[in-house]
Amino acid sequence: MSGDFGNDFITISDDDGNEFELEHIETTEIDGQYYMAFLPTDMDEGDDNFGLIILKQVGREGEETLTTLDDDNELAFAFERFTQLLSDGELL
Repeated sequence: MSGDFGNDFITISDDDGNEFELEHIETTEIDGQYYMAFLPTDMDEGDDNFGLIILKQVGREGEETLTTLDDDNELAFAFERFTQLLSDGELL
């Protein structure tokens, strides 16, 4: 992601077909796996209780896709990594 032009936005769909727009704030590598952190675009400005969304980048048939983290330990580890970057002032 290039900070020169601002953050990227993506639209994702849940299992029920509902669409959500997310703002990509950071990508980090953990043990050779890439994780991407997003914020919902509909959150209130200045809301300290935001919902950080973490998705994992996976390759399928030569194409990169994003998937949820189903393993609670993996999710907790990735969340800790991103919150550390936030508290260090390296994000947002």
